[in-house]
Formats: sequence, C-alpha cells, structure tokens
Amino acid sequence: MTARATLPYGSWPSPISAADVARARLRLSFPTVAGSDVWWQETRPEEGGRTTVVHLKGGHRTELLHAPWDARTRVHEYGGRSYLPVRTESGLSIVFSNYEDQRLHRLDEGDPKPYPLTPEPAVPAGLRFADYVLSPDGTEIWCVCEGHIAEQREQPEGAGAPADDKPAGTGIRRAIVAVPLDGSAAEDAGAIRELVTGAGFYASPAPSPGGGHLAWVQWNHPRMPWDGTELRVAALEDGAAVAPRTVKGGLTESALAPLWRDDESLYVISDWPGWWNIYQVGLHGESPQALYPAEEEFAGPLWHLGGMPYALLGDGRLAVLHGEGDLRLGVYDPETLDLIDLDVPYEHWQTALSTDGGTIVGIAGGPDLPTSVVRVDTTTGRVEGLRRELAEVPDVAYLSKPRAEQVDGPFGRPVHAYVFPPANPEAAGPEGELPPYVVFVHGGPTGRVSKALDLERAYFTSRGIGVIDVNYGGSTGHGRAYRERLRRQWGVVDVEDAVAAARFLIDGGIADPARLAIRGGSAGGWTTLAAITQTDVFKAATSYYGISDLQSFAAATHDFESHYLFGLIGPLPGFERAYEERSPLGHADRTACPVLLLQGLNDPVVPADQSERFAAALAAKKTPYAYLTFEGESHGFRRADTVIRCLEAELAFYGQTLGFEPRGVQPITLTAS
Repeated sequence: MTARATLPYGSWPSPISAADVARARLRLSFPTVAGSDVWWQETRPEEGGRTTVVHLKGGHRTELLHAPWDARTRVHEYGGRSYLPVRTESGLSIVFSNYEDQRLHRLDEGDPKPYPLTPEPAVPAGLRFADYVLSPDGTEIWCVCEGHIAEQREQPEGAGAPADDKPAGTGIRRAIVAVPLDGSAAEDAGAIRELVTGAGFYASPAPSPGGGHLAWVQWNHPRMPWDGTELRVAALEDGAAVAPRTVKGGLTESALAPLWRDDESLYVISDWPGWWNIYQVGLHGESPQALYPAEEEFAGPLWHLGGMPYALLGDGRLAVLHGEGDLRLGVYDPETLDLIDLDVPYEHWQTALSTDGGTIVGIAGGPDLPTSVVRVDTTTGRVEGLRRELAEVPDVAYLSKPRAEQVDGPFGRPVHAYVFPPANPEAAGPEGELPPYVVFVHGGPTGRVSKALDLERAYFTSRGIGVIDVNYGGSTGHGRAYRERLRRQWGVVDVEDAVAAARFLIDGGIADPARLAIRGGSAGGWTTLAAITQTDVFKAATSYYGISDLQSFAAATHDFESHYLFGLIGPLPGFERAYEERSPLGHADRTACPVLLLQGLNDPVVPADQSERFAAALAAKKTPYAYLTFEGESHGFRRADTVIRCLEAELAFYGQTLGFEPRGVQPITLTAS
C-alpha cells in the first residue's frame, strides 16, 4: 500500500471534480410501475435542467420526450410529478405538463410529437396542472389546476398606463378539475370541468376503486400543508363531486396521502399523535383507527405534489416508508398488524412509491450507493437498481463515512446532525493540525438532510474539508414537536442549532475553530446570513439564493409561501418589528466574516434583490464579499455550467478565507468596497 502524503487540509488531490458533481445532479423522481413497465422523471443538468420521461420495458430504456419538450409543472412553483401513463384505445400514452407553456400534453405510443390537451393560457404559464389521476371511466385526467389570472390595476383618469410603474398583478385560483383526454379542451377552455373548488390549495385527488367517491387534501392560508390540512371525501354523481365532508385533519393536524382500501374505507397519514402515522378511516362515521402507532414518521412534508409515501400491494398489504430520520422500506399487514422491513441495501428512500401486484418501485440511496430507481419483488426478494443518478461511484475510500450525532443545543435541547470527516486514501493532514469544517444548513426550513451519498459533500471532504450537516429545530423526520421548535423562532432556533453544531466540533477537538465556515441555500441561505450577523463563530459564509430581508421577501415571494412567515416569525400586520430585527440585511454592518453570494436572476421564490441588496450593504461597510449571478437560473440551480462555476468558486473562496491552497480552481476576487 502506498503511503499517504502529508498535505495541508483543503489542498488534498481529489478525483471528484465539480463537473462530476454537476453530472451527479441528474435527478430521478416519481417512478410508476404497471406490470413489467416502469416510468420515471429524469432531470438532466447537461440539458439545462430539462426533465424528460423515461420508460423501461423488458430491460430496454426509452426516452419518451426529446428536446425541447420539458416535463415540469410549476404548480406551487416547486411542482412535483409531471406525467401520468395512461392506457387508451390507441394504446399506451403519457400525459405531461410542458414547462414552457405549462399546458397539459398527450403523447401516444408511436406518435412523433405530443399534442395539447389544455388551451393556451391568457397570461404566460397562466394555467398550471399537477397531481394527475385517470378518471374512473378513463376519459379524463383529474388533477390540481392553478390559474394565474391577470388583474388590471385601477388607472388614473385619462392615463394610458397603470397607476404606478409596477406590472399588473396576478390573482391565483386553484381547483381540482377534469381535463378531457380527447384534446377537446385544447381549443375550448369550457371543456375543462371543475370538480372541487373553494379552498386555497389542493393535493392528492383520489377516486375510489368503484368510482363512487373522490378523496382529496386541502388547506388554506396562512397554514402550510405540514401545519394543518383536511382530508375530504365527496360522492361522485353524474361526474360531479357532491356533499363533501372532512373525515380527518384540521387546523392543527396535517393529514396527507389518501389511499383507498376499498370502496368504503381509505388510509391516510396524519400527525395527530405528534408523528405522521397511518390511519384507516371509514365513510360512515367510524372513528379513525391508528394502524401502527409509533414515534416514527411514515411521510414527509408536502413540498412537491404527486408523491405517495406508501402504496397498496395486490394482496392487501401496504408498502410503507418509515423511521426517525432516514426512511426505510417495509411491508405492513393490516390483518396481522406486523410491519416487516425488507432486506434491501438502500438505507434512505424518497417519499414516492408505486406498486403493482407484488412489485414496488421507488427512489432510494445510501451512504455509498447513488440515488437510484429501485424495483423490489416482494415475492422473490429480488432487488434491482434500474437507473442511477451517478453512473460511476468514486472509490469508497474517497467517500466520508457519516456519523449520526445528537448535539446539545441551548437549554439542553437535542439537535440532530451528521458529521462527515475528511476522507482521502492518498493524503493525510499534518500531525497536530485540525481540519477546516463547513456547517451545511439545508433549505426549507421544513426539510431535512440524510446520510445518503451526496457528491457535493464528497467534493469537499475528499479535499480535506469536513462537513457537518445539521437537521436544526424545524426539520422534519423527528416528529411534530421537533418541527414546531421553529414556530415564531426562525432566525433564532435555526441559528442557535447551527452554532451548537459548530461548537460541538470545537469542543470535541474535531475542527479548527479558526477555520469554520457555514453555507446554505434558500432558507439555509437565510440561516447562514443570520448566523454571521449574530455571531462571530464562522470565518466564511456562502449563501445560495438566501433571504436577507423578511418584509420585502414576504411581499414579493410566490403564493404558496406568501404566508409561510406568519408561522415562522408572526403575522403581518403586527410583527413588523420582529421581521426587522431578525433580518440580516438590517444588521449587515455586523457581518463577522467574508461572504460569497450566489443567485439565479430568474428566481420566483427568492427574488434576486435579496442577494443584491445584501451585497450592496457589504460593499458599503467594506466587508469582503463576492456576488455571482446566473441568468436563466431559478430557485435551485439546474444547469451543469452553473453548478461547476458555483462549486469551484466556493472552494476557492474557502481557500482564500480559511488559509489553504485548493488544487485546480481559479482564485476568486473578493470586493471590499
């Protein structure tokens, strides 16, 4: 064995390049299985983040949608499942949302080109569709429709322009609708029927097996779907939903993912006991029955529409995902009440399962297994990886082995985190020297990180830079009480927990206290900026499209999250002072370290002015910073060249601010005036 070279941390040679990380940004999502057929969505960074639909049949993989078609829905801006396979008289088809115009299209087997099912919208991307299901008679697609309707502002007498120089506003209305599969609505919007209206938001339309009822989930501002939702059921009469009533959920109960057991009862996941557990609900006044009460989660937050965290097998058992933290795959038998985990090598599963008979397909990965489309035969036990996000996995010696840690936060509250030490078989740090570490802060903030393989983390750890990934208070995976630590405490609890993670590294002799950085995207960018304007623990900070000013963000962000801050900070009007006191922009003069700001210029969630104004404030105080912008990028960078530019800039930034010389990247210029 070749002896390892002694090299300064951060300067180790690594086979994992930024281009490798960009290629690993291939995203697989929302699989569907029917017999031997499997479909999934595939988002490709080398094609500018375009999403296609892939069909696997008999071992042969076919890309169904070629450029410029892009299967991506913008409902809630975060979208979700963007396609649905359907069997029609003409054979096998797929229905999908096309990103550019957001119209539903249909592609029939053997046809070279899709054709539209919905009309041209009155305003760009004005009609958006998601969460598709085939109607009981097979003639329509039932789905969530989000309508963006231009509102003309009042104009002063005699004027030919709006009363101010702002663009005309947009009103948003949502419903569950029926879209004809024959294309008749492409020229006639009146052919789209509304099935359910009246609520602010909808998810998971689900007709009963016999077609006699429709179930769905709904909620209203100011709640988010993890705060309080209703599971509603209505009778279907002559194609209309009548006499709707709530069967589970409420203002402080999150009910998700209706799944029909039979025509008289259905399953639902509810966090009424403090954890998302599975219940059985009848249609005739029966009390909801908890099927497997446990301090575990059987679902995740409803950021994306169209995923199901469990599914019905052909023998009546349920394929389920469950756990505290990472979710594992099991089979639950409602008759025996047994839950048995399946023997599979994948440790973490995304909340999107599909079943047919005894077959389960899902998206899963592990610490040294790339995220993959996985098929499991529950009869034979056979497990197949059908498609991987990462074609070639680096030598496992370059992959840091994660350690789950419970960090002591303020007042003794536990904070969950994963520590990823530097790992490289070719290099070791100088004796007596401690490595630099970066505190990773996930977005959301109602989200979480797992220990599944992430080449972006490995990009740093293989170079001698450790990572601690923090599931701060407010994260999912640890029950409702843990999630609600952030209620009215955003910018306080998340910052305290990130700092606690850093101090854990210092107190344990794990990291060099003079070389600690923090980075995060979106809500994680907010926590990053808040941390460096409240504390002096960190010596460098990177914000990917982070929020810097709360009041302007609340006024400008998209509808889905427009009242999110009411729970995280407090309602407006009334809490203006808290918004002002928490905002990093108002305290930019206290920024404790150099800052790297990375921002997409077409971001509908966190507008670019959030980063731009913080950069201007840093310049005014002569605090070293760099501000990089990316035309055409929205929320979450999708293009390979953007990912490469950002990672190499971030590595160069840490080298310059934390005192090491990284290999193979150009120096970054920091502006201080």
